[in-house]
This record gives sequence, structure tokens and C-alpha cells, in this order.
Amino acid sequence: DPNRNFNAQWGADGTSRDPCSEIYCGPHVESEKEVKAIAGFIRSHSSTIKAYLTIHSYSQKCLFPYSYTYALAFDHEELNNLASNAVDALTSLYGTPFEFGPGANSLYIASGGSDDWVYDLGIKYAFTFELRDTGNYGFLLPESQIRPTCE
Repeated sequence: DPNRNFNAQWGADGTSRDPCSEIYCGPHVESEKEVKAIAGFIRSHSSTIKAYLTIHSYSQKCLFPYSYTYALAFDHEELNNLASNAVDALTSLYGTPFEFGPGANSLYIASGGSDDWVYDLGIKYAFTFELRDTGNYGFLLPESQIRPTCE
């Protein structure tokens, strides 16, 4: 899982060293070329990047740091308010309910995530949007759900 391969408490809770696992963190930090490319770009532009959004599937949530710990981020209140507003806007489109909160508290503990890494790098507005659905289809979202998910 590339989202376990960033240098945010890499290899700790919520990861696996088993390459066959869905939560495999890789052999070392930024071992995957996609992660290395993204991390390099962000590091070289971090002074101008104001927000970071990552899109995942699935669970209908808007998450923000932290996922690698249950401790709340320094900017928790502001991030929580922004996530609440984002979820209200998403829900207003099709009535699809979304939840929000810090990753560890709202979904599960997961180390090595890109949103935690960019937040720790100093990019305050770091969010992960977990798109449809809540488990009925999992990663195999039917075609009829794709367009509403993208809108």
C-alpha cells in the first residue's frame, strides 16, 4: 500500500512487513517509486503548497491527521471545522452520508500515511477523502456509483 510508505511513523502500528498484505509498508521509507516521486515534489515545493488532498476508497469519510497516533493534531479544531463543512457539502449532492475526523479515531490506526507526512512537513490543510461506499462493494464500485462519486 503506497499510503503506508511515507515517512510518518513508517512501519509502526497499522502496517505489515508481509508483501502480500493489503497494509504492506514496503521494505523502507519511500521505497516505492511513486511515493518517492510524490514526496520529492512535495518537499521541493513545500513552501508554496497550502493544502494537500488525497483520494482513497472506500468508507465515505473525510479524514485529517493523525492516523499514526490517537493524539490530536495541533490544528485539530480548525481541521475538524473544515472537514465538517466539506462533509456537509458532499452530503448535500446526493444525500450520501460522510463522516469526518482524525484518521486514527475515525477509521483505524495507520502509520506511513501521506496526509500525516505532509502535515508534519508543515502543510496544515491535509485531508484524505475516502469515497463510496461503506463496504457493500468495497474496492469494486459499480459503474452506476462512479459518476456520483466523482461529482
